[in-house]
Amino acid sequence: MPPRAYPTARQKRLGAELRKMRERAGLSGADIARFLGGERAAASHIESGRYGVSADRVRRLAAHCSATDKHLVNALAAIAEERGKGWWEEYRGRLSPGFLDLAELEHHALHMRAIDMLHIPGLLQTQAYAKELILSSVSEPSEETEIRVEYRMRRREIFDRPQPPTFQALIHEAALRMRYCRPDTMREQLGFLVEASSWPSVSIRVVPFSAQITGSVHSMLYAGATIPQLDTVQLDSAFDGGFLDAEPHLIKYRALLDSVEGISLDADESRKFIHRVAQET
Repeated sequence: MPPRAYPTARQKRLGAELRKMRERAGLSGADIARFLGGERAAASHIESGRYGVSADRVRRLAAHCSATDKHLVNALAAIAEERGKGWWEEYRGRLSPGFLDLAELEHHALHMRAIDMLHIPGLLQTQAYAKELILSSVSEPSEETEIRVEYRMRRREIFDRPQPPTFQALIHEAALRMRYCRPDTMREQLGFLVEASSWPSVSIRVVPFSAQITGSVHSMLYAGATIPQLDTVQLDSAFDGGFLDAEPHLIKYRALLDSVEGISLDADESRKFIHRVAQET
């Protein structure tokens, strides 16, 4: 089987965790290749996510590396067992890989927390708002504009599942008042936010201008996995996104989220605040 040309972020994460496991055991790539009975390149491809690996092989590698964290091993084996392609694969070649990786991340997350400083969170955008927001960053409408809007709307399907992930959105007042779109579009968007705040798995908290923010805060998404070691941070960008998963980064962003939550309005106050801003729009 030839190596994958474009492994997904999740496939690369599995390989990276296997590499960390090997390094903690003090083994080289050549050691793993000999254990697997293959060439040195095969071990490299596994650790880069370019080769698939079975759950059984994950467990064998873990045993060979004397890995004792059974929760991590079980979680990695579960990732290895995943088969089939998600709906986002329909857009490969039509959108950049970063967009696809974000949908994959959201699909597998058990819980998510987000900070949005200047925009309404993508998962909670209306179609009209999303389109006008995207158009504000490009020179003119194109086929890709329509594809990006369609894709953004489909990402929200995670909330239609019998057991959807929990999602806490910490939205700065600036995002509620920024004018990327017509007033009627913004009123519709704010009304949708009020509606979404009543969904069982969604919590919306507003950070008002009056709140004092300590340090630098930027938009980001924290996606919680089955175990904390496999959590991921996605840093927001207008055209793509970057992913962080090193433990120091996870600790830093968990603290940042807690700090911003601490200065935000509670859920009921936030709902009233959004309604008031909508009336002023």
